[in-house]
Amino acid sequence: MSIANSESVRTKVALCIGPLEAAFEKLWSHDPLEQVVPPYLVLLHQLMRASVPLMGRGAEVCEKLAATDSLARRLGAYYLGHIEDERDHDAWALEDLASAGYDVDCALSIVPSPQLANLVGSQYYWLNHHHPIMLMGYITVLEAFPPSKQRVDEIRDRSGVPEAAFRTLRIHGELDPTHSAEIDDTLNELPLGKTHLEMIGVSVLHTCEWLSRSVQSLRPVESLARRVR
Repeated sequence: MSIANSESVRTKVALCIGPLEAAFEKLWSHDPLEQVVPPYLVLLHQLMRASVPLMGRGAEVCEKLAATDSLARRLGAYYLGHIEDERDHDAWALEDLASAGYDVDCALSIVPSPQLANLVGSQYYWLNHHHPIMLMGYITVLEAFPPSKQRVDEIRDRSGVPEAAFRTLRIHGELDPTHSAEIDDTLNELPLGKTHLEMIGVSVLHTCEWLSRSVQSLRPVESLARRVR
């Protein structure tokens, strides 16, 4: 008896999500917590600003393949739709930092880590030089662990960081479960073969590993932690 495409992919996520969850637990146990919340919010911005261009490139590649690849035709439509779901979220993240009194110019001056560049850059390589279906593994992982209201409340209360800093994080906590359900529906509707599922699995594994390393690479940033007067 065959299993649904989404179940196959979710099983792979479950197998490799442990180190990522451990990285977050270590991050949120830092004392004082206020020193790592701003760098984490900067990391979120760096991830979010890559999302729309990455999916846009995925849609472009799908369009080029569409004449001979029925999967690409249908996949491109999903990427275009999800672009609208994610549009301007990076701007929201910067607005949140500014509203909470943090220095946005300082945030933008922080060089994205090699770990983050590996996380995002690998997706460009795979969709340009192998197949854009691999981007689905990346998206699946990023939408897989929305922060709960209780967790965000705890981080806010323990860190003393103003509530305004957490607006976008809370929005994602509300939206990501819906996005995950849409991902499952899309995976189940797409004509995926064994090779396609293996490609998605490679992307899932890589995304879990390098997102974990990106979180582990975060360090307290004193200059950002000082609020603008």
